[in-house]
Amino acid sequence: MTRPVALKRALISVSDKTGLIDFARALDARGVEILSTGGSAKAMREAGLTVIDVADVTGFPEMMDGRVKTLHPVVHGGLLALRDNDEHLAAMEAHNIGPIDLLVVNLYPFEETVAKGGDYDDCIENIDIGGPAMIRAGAKNHGFVNVIVDVQDYDALLAELNDNDGATTLEFRQRQAQIAYARTAAYDAAVSTWMAGAIGVDQPRRRAFAGTLAQGLRYGENPHQQAAFYRNDESRPGVATATQHQGKELSYNNINDTDAAFELVAEFDPAQGPACAIIKHANPCGVARGETALDAYKRAFDCDRTSAFGGIIALNQPLDGATAEEIVKIFTEVVIAPDADEDAKSIFAAKKNLRLLTTGGLPDMLAAATTFRQVSGGFLVQGRDNGRISRDDLKIVSERQPSEEELADLLFAWNVAKHVKSNAIVYAKDMATVGIGAGQMSRVDSTRIGRRKSEDMAQAMGLSQPLTIGSAVASDAFFPFADGIEALAEAGARAVIQPGGSMRDDEVIAAANRLGLAMVLTGQRHFRH
Repeated sequence: MTRPVALKRALISVSDKTGLIDFARALDARGVEILSTGGSAKAMREAGLTVIDVADVTGFPEMMDGRVKTLHPVVHGGLLALRDNDEHLAAMEAHNIGPIDLLVVNLYPFEETVAKGGDYDDCIENIDIGGPAMIRAGAKNHGFVNVIVDVQDYDALLAELNDNDGATTLEFRQRQAQIAYARTAAYDAAVSTWMAGAIGVDQPRRRAFAGTLAQGLRYGENPHQQAAFYRNDESRPGVATATQHQGKELSYNNINDTDAAFELVAEFDPAQGPACAIIKHANPCGVARGETALDAYKRAFDCDRTSAFGGIIALNQPLDGATAEEIVKIFTEVVIAPDADEDAKSIFAAKKNLRLLTTGGLPDMLAAATTFRQVSGGFLVQGRDNGRISRDDLKIVSERQPSEEELADLLFAWNVAKHVKSNAIVYAKDMATVGIGAGQMSRVDSTRIGRRKSEDMAQAMGLSQPLTIGSAVASDAFFPFADGIEALAEAGARAVIQPGGSMRDDEVIAAANRLGLAMVLTGQRHFRH
């Protein structure tokens, strides 16, 4: 079992035929007998290779529209037989079962069919049965059988054969067996997840998630933690699908913060003008709309210039040269945008460590999806927070009516607060954040921190008063007591948006009336932990 295994006989049945002919020719040159089925056999024969049909080996034709072709004892016996077991060898001889040393299978394109919007019957027909069965059989018997499930491993197998006189080591077969089992697990996860959605099962008895390694990371949040980045089958524009044009490899924290930045800036429709978000430790330190991308960036930067240093910048429109010129004036880790013009790329090229990512589009913030978070002994699953509030959804509960300008700022601040760690308070004025309080155990503390940030920036910018004076404020959850409203009024706020729903809503509304604040309720909460 631990000895090298020489390749004499292979079974090849692949849906993705990329690289198939060159790979098969290399095996043929080594004298490996090739068994195959359907389209794989046809492609290899057309390339001049000698191929034996599996049907000729089993004595049964492919049937039922190809659903049954490899589910046969001659195939599975050839994969599962222990070559050092006399009883297995005797059974092979008695039933004319030949050993299969190499199995090369990649599966029906189920995930691709789902991604393209295939209907129920189409998706069902693209569930591979024989392929996973053979893969699992061959991988179980990796002491004697090589299993290849990814095109990218063709060259690895050929290199292994070159290094071992046409044989493979146990270590190689073990690695490939692990890859094989991971592939069938991911495939089954995709099928079960799709089917739960297709038949309306919101809480399936068993839930599986899978991903494909995108990048090994130097470390996780901290240097003593191992980490890696995996992609799933979701085509949502963002850090996982972006093109990196320059700069060092993204770190764990870079990826996490860049995702937070791009998801936030996507709240703002580019058709309604440019927007910019600056993120630090997954929290925004400045968000703004502007007449141009440059204007939006400057206004976002002016919310908290100190925290913006070493941050992540996201734009909802293509990055241009003028904006890039301004960005490079301070140290920035990552810039992500739908696109970037040549001037911007040229300017960034002088900053070797600055990462530039382009995505080709923005994520749909209304799209439904599932998110999960690990806890000890399990994980929590929920729908993505795709809640959206419009003016028609607002309930004005104060005596003073908010002005049109205040309503615009309230909705702007509300969209930002959705992406701030709870407890979240966002002060906004003229479609730009002017103070953000994040992640505090007390809502009053978040209120005070946002005010203090604005006061610090007013002093740094030489302003006569902080921009919280006359601002609109969003709170991600209700105010449990009137003290939060009193703190907002002390900061100079004039209007507030919040979900409502506290036992003391009447007291909170009364405080707003007493202090002359306009108050609107959304009926929707945006906790983020």
